[in-house]
Amino acid sequence: MDIAPTASAAPQNPPPKDPSGKDSATRPGDRIFLGLSRGSGIALLVIMAAIAVFLTWRTLVALAENEGNFLTTFEWSANADPPVFGIAVLAYGTIVSSIIAMLLAVPVAVGIALFISHYAPRRIATPLAYVVDLLAAVPSIIYGLWGALFLVPHLTGLYEWFDQFLGWTGILSYDGGAPRSLFTVGILLAIMILPIVTNVSREVFKQSPKMQEEAALALGATRWEVVRMAVLPFGRSGVISASMLGLGRALGETMAVATVLSPNFLINVSLLNPGGGTFAQNIAAGFKEAGDIGRDALIASGLVLFVITLLVNGAARLIIARRKEYSGANA
Repeated sequence: MDIAPTASAAPQNPPPKDPSGKDSATRPGDRIFLGLSRGSGIALLVIMAAIAVFLTWRTLVALAENEGNFLTTFEWSANADPPVFGIAVLAYGTIVSSIIAMLLAVPVAVGIALFISHYAPRRIATPLAYVVDLLAAVPSIIYGLWGALFLVPHLTGLYEWFDQFLGWTGILSYDGGAPRSLFTVGILLAIMILPIVTNVSREVFKQSPKMQEEAALALGATRWEVVRMAVLPFGRSGVISASMLGLGRALGETMAVATVLSPNFLINVSLLNPGGGTFAQNIAAGFKEAGDIGRDALIASGLVLFVITLLVNGAARLIIARRKEYSGANA
């Protein structure tokens, strides 16, 4: 009697086992690590939500008492009766000083990172990288004291040169006096974020594919052509993330800005004349003397800075996600 052959069952891959023979999916260490990782992520979301709820609640209390327009009023009299306050000057000063810092710091930081990673010999690159790392650890108040005692007195000649040759633009006109302006704040912030952008960019450039660099050199490319065609395209997302990290510090910097800026609630067309203010500087300067409504008003301005920072980080994440092989989005 013929017996029809039966189809054999498809082989099943056994679950991976560790060297001790236990199923890796049920190892206690894996379960603990998974729980800790998941709990950390949930805790972060809870903390962020709690901060947002607190800031929103106190903001609503302040806005209910405000007699001015919170977005357009050029005045901060939160302790007056009735209170009148707005963030127009603070938003302008925060954004303008941060933009100045980015324009000054990012090109220099990328150049330093390329020099350390691809141009400098090892005996120079190593100590230079170490110095940059040390600059990133300097406290903000030290930068502020240096800016007030050294930077501000030595900027008068530069401002007069700007006024002589570019004063016709209005943006770079100078009326004399101590140069405690938004442009000075931008220069100081650029110095402060320079080590951060440099360090991150340097590490990204060091990870560029060596085979591509060596292939370009073998085909006769110059060092700059290798950097332009192989290193910079690979590190573009890393430079963007480094820049956004530096921008985050520039937006929230407090003590250094409060030390070198002469604040007022006027928006000057010229960036070289004293005036303006930032969110963080205003909170630090006014929190001690503020009453109940004054503190709520400062917290309301902090909510705006909180939202701006979230938007900046979100935009950076969207940009980086376009390079999945670098950002890890395809993992």
